[in-house]
Amino acid sequence: MRIKGWSSVWVLWAVASASSATWAQKPPVIAGVYTCVDAKGRKLTADRPIPECSDREQQVLNPSGTVKAKLGPTLTALERSALEQKVKKEEEEQGRLGDEKRRERALLIRYPNKGVHDQERAEALSQIAAVVKAASTRMDELGRQRVSIDAEMEFYKKDPNKAPAYLRRQLEENTQSHAVQQRFIAEQESEAKRVNARFDDELARLRQLWTTISK
Repeated sequence: MRIKGWSSVWVLWAVASASSATWAQKPPVIAGVYTCVDAKGRKLTADRPIPECSDREQQVLNPSGTVKAKLGPTLTALERSALEQKVKKEEEEQGRLGDEKRRERALLIRYPNKGVHDQERAEALSQIAAVVKAASTRMDELGRQRVSIDAEMEFYKKDPNKAPAYLRRQLEENTQSHAVQQRFIAEQESEAKRVNARFDDELARLRQLWTTISK
């Protein structure tokens, strides 16, 4: 990882600190001679980071005078927070990409070709169809019961409140059960649409993956 304007040593230190969520208030001390030119144009040297140059780059020299490392300006609290957020976002993005790759590998293992994918779609939809068929059969039974109930209620059509309690209870239960089955069938039809949409999305992605691995 490289951030424009910061040396690699400084960035590595900053990133490591951000990852551990423990930021030092001072830059790391590297053995060597620190040198810099401060805001007044003075060339300063010391055996540790130079406070007068905390706002600019400092060089760490070997005994031979060669540059051992470079330290960027000391980060302010706002700069540290910004870098923490940047590192966090990059880690989250790397995690997201990793998860996506794992999902893609799992898809390819589960569906090596379109035939396997089509078969699983058909099986999922057939299960829903079986449930809907059972609910439809129950609706037919309730319909026949309703015909019988209505026939008895015909004697009380002028005043349904005079119908026997058991008959009125049967009518209420039949009406409620019919409504329940209708809602259930509607839910299963919605589920079938969701299943088809999921398989459609998977198929679109799988076509890309199959094309990639076939090249």
